[in-house]
Amino acid sequence: MRPATFPAWHAHLDVWLLVAGLLVAYFWALRTLGARHVEAFEFAATRRQKTFFVLGCLTIFVAADWPIHDLAERYLYSFHMIQHMLLTLVAVPLLMIGTPGWLWRAIVRPILPIARALTRPLVALIIFNGVLVFTHWPLMVTEAVQHHVLHFGFHVLLVFSALVMWTPVLSPIIELPRLTYPGRILFLFLQSLIPTIPASFLTFGSKPLYHIYETFPRLWGISAHTDQLVAGLIMKIVGAAILWTVIAVQFFRWYEMEHREGVDVLEWRDVDRQLDRAGIKP
Repeated sequence: MRPATFPAWHAHLDVWLLVAGLLVAYFWALRTLGARHVEAFEFAATRRQKTFFVLGCLTIFVAADWPIHDLAERYLYSFHMIQHMLLTLVAVPLLMIGTPGWLWRAIVRPILPIARALTRPLVALIIFNGVLVFTHWPLMVTEAVQHHVLHFGFHVLLVFSALVMWTPVLSPIIELPRLTYPGRILFLFLQSLIPTIPASFLTFGSKPLYHIYETFPRLWGISAHTDQLVAGLIMKIVGAAILWTVIAVQFFRWYEMEHREGVDVLEWRDVDRQLDRAGIKP
């Protein structure tokens, strides 16, 4: 096996241009279009929203540029997994929180009927996890690391599926309504469970599933099989930790709302209604 050296720094110009384009478009929209959609005494976006959007763009930059992208494509599958976790479970929710409602509405208005259909809770779960399995299928991973354009396309597909998945939880507009607090908790709980199935194949596999990574230089002495195990743990533990953090935030916000309204007992009958809406009630 070839000795491995840490990849030397080099700029991924496509990533720099993408992130710069997102930031320029965002602040241009706030400055130019905001006046048409908000009252004169209102801000086009709050400081909190701007901060979250910038953090989302920085997360994309970190995930898709040196060294994570180089390590993911030429060395370790575990960094491939880190890259996807950052894009889908960190960058996308940050971007959504940072986008004001009027701008989100302007973006989705031309495709609103399609957006409504795709972001129904059960449909959103199927789309996101279907894309997750597809992009982590051994054949697809092999093609992605060999063709940069295809890898970029998979990232676009993952981000799109993450936007669909996060909409029932974070949507800022009534046209694409959020689930109630118990509904969000149930939805995210299910999402935290489903990836454990593909993660188990990585964690408990007796041999590497991604043969192309066996041909790459072994960085830090990590074998291809150990690398795969680590990737499975990242998908299962890190992904679940992020989702359960969001679940905890939603629970305490729900409790605060109920307590503020003078309700001492949290009633779970709302969960039944959300199960009906999602079409997954037994």
